[in-house]
Amino acid sequence: MRIAVLGTGTMGAPIAENLARAGHDVVVWNRTRAKAEAVKGATVADTPADAARGADAVLTMLTDGGAVEDAVRGIDTLPLWIQMSTVGIDATEKLMELARERSATFVDAPVLGTKEPAQRAELVVLASGPQEAQATCEPIFDAIGKKTIWVGEAGAGTRLKVVVNCWLVSLVTALAETIALARGLNLDPQLFFDAIADGPLDSPYARMKGSAMLAEEFPPSFSLKLALKDANLALAAARRAGVDLRVAHSVVEQFRRAVDLGHGDEDVAAVYFALKP
Repeated sequence: MRIAVLGTGTMGAPIAENLARAGHDVVVWNRTRAKAEAVKGATVADTPADAARGADAVLTMLTDGGAVEDAVRGIDTLPLWIQMSTVGIDATEKLMELARERSATFVDAPVLGTKEPAQRAELVVLASGPQEAQATCEPIFDAIGKKTIWVGEAGAGTRLKVVVNCWLVSLVTALAETIALARGLNLDPQLFFDAIADGPLDSPYARMKGSAMLAEEFPPSFSLKLALKDANLALAAARRAGVDLRVAHSVVEQFRRAVDLGHGDEDVAAVYFALKP
């Protein structure tokens, strides 16, 4: 297939490379051209319209809904649009309307996974959209992920992503509080991990992020400022649904504090700096 990938940042670049590695003809575009030129196996386009010309599918992986809309509005023909950016429910509905205006088949397919899973083609795709698009999308999803879950009509994928992200940001903040409490009580935080090891309380994700917190080294896999964006998307979804997410409100507060302390470009585990004794 000929696939246009719009957005070659932390996630878009490895996605494009894995599509090219799988034998697809990949054309990429990015606002910062140097990032597009670094993608191996792909052709670089000057504009989103140039990238999409003649493509069987256009895949968007950009920072937010506004960036996605700006990129797509200049495209003349849009047969299949696979929207993989995490933009929240309101923005997704706006993009769905844009797709209807263009008579485009819209597949809402955000992913679970960060930089390393994207590089290893081990993402989990939360796909939603018309059933007739599934056969066309499957080779694309198989090239970038280890599992695809079809969850219903377009928009359901984003709703599920918001739910998962709510759990993720809550978990990493609770972990930071746990380590901060251990240190405040003059305990080695490693004892916490020893206590939960190999039991029902253990968690590979907690161990991965906990290691970063213990070492106080936070190379970005999923940046804190993007996690703050996703936490706010969860709160926006909750307001729509009439659900009072009190933990998520606290998460946003702690994330914002860590960002204000200068850690926004570090990994999400750097929320620890908002809680460090």
